[in-house]
Amino acid sequence: MPAGSNRKRERQYEHIKESAQERGESEKRAEEIAARTVNKERARAGESRTASRSSTDDMSSGRRGGQRSGNGSQGPTRDQLYAEAKRRKIDGRSHMNKAELKRALDN
Repeated sequence: MPAGSNRKRERQYEHIKESAQERGESEKRAEEIAARTVNKERARAGESRTASRSSTDDMSSGRRGGQRSGNGSQGPTRDQLYAEAKRRKIDGRSHMNKAELKRALDN
């Protein structure tokens, strides 16, 4: 966590990081997503010393995520499906495409 963060932002960081890992992101990528999101929220709330224009003028991450999860969403990525298939030890997963992984996980 960046210097000057508070308990709320630390909880937010951990929650975002855990959510990203559950979606199949690596730990390093999950940490990056969480840090960027929390830093943007801190800038929008006036909690940081400096803030870029895109941090303060762009839409909030919560609103953007809501837009992405609408009707146009394609669901989980192939990599996310593969990670779940690996966790469940589904045979032949490395040769499956996204649709095949989805069917195998639905059974």
